[in-house]
Amino acid sequence: MNSRKLTCLVLALLTVIEVHCSISSVERLSVQIINQDTGNSSDVSALQIGPNSVRERKFEIDYERDIFLMNNEPFQFVAGSLHYFRSPHQYWKEKLRAMRAAGLNAVTTYVEWSFHEPEYRQYKWTGDKDLVKFIETAQEEDLYVILRPGPYICAERDMGGFPYWLLTRYPNIKLRTNDPDYESEVRGWYAQLMPKIQSLLYSNGGPIIMVQVENEYGSYAACDKVYMSWLAELTENWVRGDALLFTTDGYSVNALSCGSTPGAYATVDFGTGTNLTAAWEAMRKFSPRGPLVNSEFYPGWLTHWGENAISVSSSKVVETMEKMFAYNASFNFYMFHGGTNFAFTAGANLSPAYVPDITSYDYDAPMTEAGDPTPKFMAIRTTIGKYMPLPDIPIPAVKPKGAYGVMLMNPILALLGPDGRDRLSTKVLVAFNTKTMEGLGQNSGLVLYETTIPSNRPDPSSIIVADLRDRAIVYVDGALVGVLSRTRSIFSLPIMVAQGNHLQILVENQGRVNYGLAEDFKGIRGDVLLNKNKIINWRMTSFALETVESAVSDLIQQTNQQKAYIESAVIEGLLRDGPIMYSKVFTINEGPPLDTYLDVSGWGKGFVWLNDINLGRYWPGEGPQVTLYVPGVYFNPYPLNNTLIILEMQSAPKNFSIEFIDNPNLGHKKYMG
Repeated sequence: MNSRKLTCLVLALLTVIEVHCSISSVERLSVQIINQDTGNSSDVSALQIGPNSVRERKFEIDYERDIFLMNNEPFQFVAGSLHYFRSPHQYWKEKLRAMRAAGLNAVTTYVEWSFHEPEYRQYKWTGDKDLVKFIETAQEEDLYVILRPGPYICAERDMGGFPYWLLTRYPNIKLRTNDPDYESEVRGWYAQLMPKIQSLLYSNGGPIIMVQVENEYGSYAACDKVYMSWLAELTENWVRGDALLFTTDGYSVNALSCGSTPGAYATVDFGTGTNLTAAWEAMRKFSPRGPLVNSEFYPGWLTHWGENAISVSSSKVVETMEKMFAYNASFNFYMFHGGTNFAFTAGANLSPAYVPDITSYDYDAPMTEAGDPTPKFMAIRTTIGKYMPLPDIPIPAVKPKGAYGVMLMNPILALLGPDGRDRLSTKVLVAFNTKTMEGLGQNSGLVLYETTIPSNRPDPSSIIVADLRDRAIVYVDGALVGVLSRTRSIFSLPIMVAQGNHLQILVENQGRVNYGLAEDFKGIRGDVLLNKNKIINWRMTSFALETVESAVSDLIQQTNQQKAYIESAVIEGLLRDGPIMYSKVFTINEGPPLDTYLDVSGWGKGFVWLNDINLGRYWPGEGPQVTLYVPGVYFNPYPLNNTLIILEMQSAPKNFSIEFIDNPNLGHKKYMG
């Protein structure tokens, strides 16, 4: 065989072996081919692989020196969390580049199961859901990736990222345990997810250096070690040593005891003001050797409706960073860019009362909800620069925002009227007992429960919905009676009813609990009582509200007569006959559409769609959030029309006005740390 043929053969074999290896950041490989006939050698230098071959690329732990090793070289990560599912995909690249400009060398993201499988076996992987593209973009921006696939992620997302249909298919399921139904569905989900990321694992040429097993499992009461062991094994069956498995928990021994598992490196999380010695001592009980890691370092904090937004000072963040650098620890900012809980994706907590999360996930992070750098961003960058080389990447400027002005909305539809039901309802069921949203096969939105009072009752009576999830507006014969609230622990209401009266209970899902309680069914669970008597024979109407524009497109250009009819339902701002939908068609200024903020001051409580994209929930009276972030990419550019739709639940301003402004209003900050 001549040297040319042998060279081609070797190249072909190497190509087969390295077919799934990335060839970015390449190094030249020189291969000496010996011609068996002549003894001469040929230099094969055209093949480029790298940074190292599949066999050479390795991210691991040096337990002797308590450090990470990347290709046998010491490595320390300073990462930041950015969730691809909280940002339009058009902005991923600029935000990732900004993170690299801040000096970070890795980005951390959860993978949200419900985002990709919103309905059973209906998978979505394009646009904002293109996880592979997000990871590839991170690699293009010179960032490694720390992947947190859950399957539970918390993240202040609805049901901690679990798809609602788990509760529909398995009403008695025990999430986050070795329940056979749960494990079967996780196995099926991973069979869809994991093949997409295998080629992106570090040893295969990709940027993913670490993969998390579960998420803060030590904070979950189940403490099912059999489940954790099973999940670690399932994850490793896909990862196959091509990235490092890890767990993270709060730094208590109890949390680490439940949350750690063999085969995954145990790390901790904490914020500013923490006693680092105590945190590392707890970690060392479960990871006696290896690098110190804070997998969630909090430069800000989350906000619920009805709370003051919390601020964490830059000085406190820098102070804790300095201490972690002194320990040669690796750490991840949670969050570095928070983003937005668009649509119905915001979750809730029990603390101990039920408290839903606001739509904004600004988090007082170093980058704002719109992705702009803050003074905290600059302080972090300066601190990182003292310990690690900063990249030669310009610091991003604050993007201009659009002040598109006041819009006078037009009332077009009464939700509880015949037309509203026909257009917006997605399911109607008649049954002896009430059913939950999940029992109706519904994710979010509203359910209208209706019945007829069977006989005369004492005057007044009391209606009791002991297991309400989460907020209900009560009507008798179409007239507003009052509001029940899980948040306020108001589960009973005095009413006057008689035989034949029409009782309506309109229930809103305000977000499933994301932390602590896994099986948070919505709607009405259990019985509805009138005094001590169970009410039966219910008609239940679902309003999923996933899309609305097509259902009301012909009403948007309504007549004055229709408008006057709906306006009659408004008395001193109160919507006495039920929720009303409003709309406005408008154009914006010439030039590229800009990010902006929708000021909902004066409105009561409801939801907003722009061009049929759900911007999320608003509730300015409860606060602290008063504006909704609107990405510029959601607008149609001039001279095309845009359609704004509001579904107001409770009260509207007299002139139905709303305004696009160029600054956010997320409430006054309460200092923490």
